[in-house]
Amino acid sequence: MSNDQGLGFTLSRRSQLNPDNTALIFREERWTYAELNQLTNKMAHGLHALGVNPGDRVGFLGLNHPRFFFTLFAAAKLDAIFVPLNFRLTGPELTFIIRDAGLHTLVYEEAFASIVDSIRADLSVREYVCAVEQSGSRGFDSLLHDQRDTDLDYPVAMSDVALIMYTSGTTGRPKGAMLTHGNIIWNNINAFLADDATSQEITLVVAPLFHIGGLNVTPLLSFMKGATVVMEQMFEPGMVLENIEKYHVTSMFGVPAMYLFMAQHSDFATRDLSSIRVLSCGGAPVPEALIKIYAARGLPFNQGYGLTETSPFASFLPSSMATRKLGSAGIAPFFTDVKIVDDDGHDVPDGERGEIVVRGPNVMKGYWNRPEATAEALVDGWFHTGDVGIRDADGYYFIVDRKKDMIISGGENVYPAEVEDALYQHPDIKEVAVIGVQDPRWGETVRAIVVVKDGVSLTEADVIEFSRDRLARYKQPKSVVFVDVLPRNPAGKVLKFDLRERHGQAVVETESPAPQEGATTTAG
Repeated sequence: MSNDQGLGFTLSRRSQLNPDNTALIFREERWTYAELNQLTNKMAHGLHALGVNPGDRVGFLGLNHPRFFFTLFAAAKLDAIFVPLNFRLTGPELTFIIRDAGLHTLVYEEAFASIVDSIRADLSVREYVCAVEQSGSRGFDSLLHDQRDTDLDYPVAMSDVALIMYTSGTTGRPKGAMLTHGNIIWNNINAFLADDATSQEITLVVAPLFHIGGLNVTPLLSFMKGATVVMEQMFEPGMVLENIEKYHVTSMFGVPAMYLFMAQHSDFATRDLSSIRVLSCGGAPVPEALIKIYAARGLPFNQGYGLTETSPFASFLPSSMATRKLGSAGIAPFFTDVKIVDDDGHDVPDGERGEIVVRGPNVMKGYWNRPEATAEALVDGWFHTGDVGIRDADGYYFIVDRKKDMIISGGENVYPAEVEDALYQHPDIKEVAVIGVQDPRWGETVRAIVVVKDGVSLTEADVIEFSRDRLARYKQPKSVVFVDVLPRNPAGKVLKFDLRERHGQAVVETESPAPQEGATTTAG
């Protein structure tokens, strides 16, 4: 038996306690806890044979698939660091992250072979493993071939980094949040104490696993509990409703847009959803109208506020309080502290605005290779979220604004600086500023305010088209406003507040955007 304490240990121990429980279901395949543990052991031995050692980074690129979990747990058993990659990113965006993380090994799905091949020359990855063998990449099955299925004996400390999860950076470059084994495990202990999930839970996973919400609101918690994880590659409302009925699903995580699309689906009224114990929601408060639609079918919402850097559980609003504290982010979980502070770090009275700060064993170790950003975010053990909130007299928190200049579209974080950097590459754009505008489906969408160079003409379609190869779809502007000049303060800083007042009104869409396959947590 391994003498480690990390995520790999949780799977090994669960396979001893409940070897025959169904751990994972994907399409027509299913794995018991004993089978899942044996398979990840084989992969861990296989990765070690490729030269993966403690501290080395192992990445995964692909839609939701069991191979994501095989890779995560295999890396954990080796005390290596797992790096989930956002499958929506473009080649240049992925190149930056893969190089920043210094990946030793990249595991990827066949559908992403062309994008991997297109950036391979710019990477220093030592080993490539594809779901299906490719030129220049090993096949996944060959990695496991002839490997032992016994547990490894690598000591893993709770303070060791388990995951690097990349979040958009305010400077336009993503930062890797280092989450330790202890961060994940303590987050899940908080969740166990906040909710009544049992080993009989059947949780449906459709939000993307590269996000902390998709990964750690229900799946890793369910594996620790010995429950069953049913996973699909991505979110599709009709399929979700079908799977709830088919597998007698008891819980799932989503963002408000996902639950809205489910409620709008023709099958919502007719599918048997009676197995649902609770629906978890993050990314934004659930609108009262949506709470009522689901309540009419006996389906309650647990809501929460969280960030990648807090693994993600920072506050929790139980379903019993959903209408009484409408719009609230909830209260702090058992082992975590939350407070509201002013710019000098002093507590502010209830009802007054200040920055939300979080302290606890679920708060990240820091940002990978970013000591200055770490020092700025973590002050005396408190993580500064960049979100502005108030606390009411009952101790419930409400998020009212963001200090960081961030847009949340369908639960995805979009930092204007990154979009602006991409658009500034257009030869005809003189100046650009990016703001978020309210959207009934996505919460917010991206709008570019553009000043064109003298003597040239540019259309909205030109700007949007230019962004397509440079930015993931959810970061691309959905609308463009042309102005003669950007408003600035005496120091030359663009007045985003002024732009939002003048140009932030929502517009009626002539064409609905394609679904942004499930997104997740709030800030970060």
